[in-house]
Amino acid sequence: MSSYGLSLLGKGIASAVLPLLVLDRTGDVLAAGVIATATTAASAATGLVSGLLVDRFDRRWVSVVSDLLAALSVASLPLIDAWVGLNMGWFLALGVLGAVIRVPGMTAHESLLPVLARLTPGGPRRLERLIAVREAVGNVLVLAGPGLGGLMVWLLGLSPALLLVNAATSLLGAALTLVLDPRCGVVEREPAVPGRGPVRAAAADLLVGWRFLARNRIVLGASAITAVFAAVMSVLQTVVMPAYFTGVGLPALAGLTLSALAAGSILGSALYAASAGRVSRRAWFVIGMLGTLTGFALLATLAEPWVVFAAAALVGLTNGPAGTVLGVLTVEVTPDAMRGRVLGAQNTLLLAAPALATAPLAALADAAGLRPAAVVLAVLVGATSVLALFAPVFRDLDPHADLDPHAGPEPAAGVPGTVPLGPAESLVTAASPTANTLGGAR
Repeated sequence: MSSYGLSLLGKGIASAVLPLLVLDRTGDVLAAGVIATATTAASAATGLVSGLLVDRFDRRWVSVVSDLLAALSVASLPLIDAWVGLNMGWFLALGVLGAVIRVPGMTAHESLLPVLARLTPGGPRRLERLIAVREAVGNVLVLAGPGLGGLMVWLLGLSPALLLVNAATSLLGAALTLVLDPRCGVVEREPAVPGRGPVRAAAADLLVGWRFLARNRIVLGASAITAVFAAVMSVLQTVVMPAYFTGVGLPALAGLTLSALAAGSILGSALYAASAGRVSRRAWFVIGMLGTLTGFALLATLAEPWVVFAAAALVGLTNGPAGTVLGVLTVEVTPDAMRGRVLGAQNTLLLAAPALATAPLAALADAAGLRPAAVVLAVLVGATSVLALFAPVFRDLDPHADLDPHAGPEPAAGVPGTVPLGPAESLVTAASPTANTLGGAR
């Protein structure tokens, strides 16, 4: 949890410092957008294969090595600036390199949490509490990281040396991961298929993860809901809010509204963690879908600044717990042996969705006005929420009273929402004693 938080803190600091550095060194306003697009594309592409690393090698060491390489790539920026001077080429190359390095580490971080939940005391609901706390911590650092980066620029001046703080957080994160129980990183290797070369074996392993995501109704549903919400949130934060508050002459409120969204999510995740086991998952899921739908319906009106502000807070408050429920469900039905590949596939979708949605909706806002774009966002959220509420797979979300999520393996047929597996998936399931253990964390 601490290493995850440090990674987010460093990323938040860099998100405030790097765009200013790019503008200062290149003098090109579009340069930061080009770099952001390239790094997002690199992250999505890396997500396609990062799961292979996480499912083939010790996950604790994958996380540690990723943090170490990330620290090295960030620390090289001030060195290169002192040596030859930073330019667009260096920013682009190191940005893509950093994105490629970090994705396997983040996937490994996520894959470690379910095993840690099983290895540490806390009862059958420890998994849910850990995920809820992680989401709350993440949202706190999403607020604190950029703020700290801006404060550093104000106090110390703009310099690539500020990024050494980011490198330090990565190094400290690696050290904290290294002291975890070594058992949490152990991967139970799948038996090799005779006659398959390494390339064919890698392709087959990747296909297994994607087929599991496509065939398991819980994982597919959770991935689709989260991808739609990620795309909508990206457009809201990068297009709608800045344009709306600039148009009404209150540009400072754009940042405050996004902070209200994050603060609402922090509170919602904290409430979920405190109520785990006392309030049903289905109740939280219904509250989350209805609250998010209501919040976006209010946002689409763009009636008054205070309405938009309150609607954003409502979206954060209700969407946070719903996201935690979807994360818990995903891990509970994902075999440990393929968790890295499934999470890698999900992360690819979550990275690709905003990239695919932002440009078209920004074009719509430019051509037809801001309100039609906001209405489209509300319709997307509303349709997704209604479908999710009535989907049979999301009706019974709570574990049975006689089932301890940390007790041991369950047969695949007993996992709700699971479509019968093909030969390749059956082989993976049979190879892993923990493949169907309920209890894991996204």
